[in-house]
Amino acid sequence: MLNRGNYSPESLKTLTSCSRFHMGKKKKHILTFDEELDFEMIGLCSHHNDYRLAWSINDQVQLHLTKCDEDYIVTNRKGEEVSTHSMYAFEDEVNRLEYYLVKNKHKGQYLIQEKPTIDYFLFLCNNLGVDSEELITKLKSVPSILAVFSFDPEEIPSAEALMFN
Repeated sequence: MLNRGNYSPESLKTLTSCSRFHMGKKKKHILTFDEELDFEMIGLCSHHNDYRLAWSINDQVQLHLTKCDEDYIVTNRKGEEVSTHSMYAFEDEVNRLEYYLVKNKHKGQYLIQEKPTIDYFLFLCNNLGVDSEELITKLKSVPSILAVFSFDPEEIPSAEALMFN
């Protein structure tokens, strides 16, 4: 309640108009982040097991993919585990690039559900020095790979949830 004794009529109008302004609806501001995905996606089709595919890629493309101690775990928004996927990794210290080979399907669950026909995904993280098209050409020469596809992760909704490291 205002004590009218110390205020002039004009200042009271200003105070009451200010208090009405502050008493109105509060505006809700929503902050959104357009996070740029820092990896490239290459889809691989192969009938071979993950270890045999990794060995073939290492042999033909001269990578050094090794089985990770832990599988790639997909979680839902509540943080509950949805599925696990076999994962191989290689850190190229010369090009400062990380490669991850992840199996797409495991027990009926997909890493990238928009691409159910893809067997494996090869992710190139922080790629600044390797020509992706040249890598795709090399991957096509691997006998255990039936087909190779390049995908833009920005166009695949489930790719936004992927995190490496």
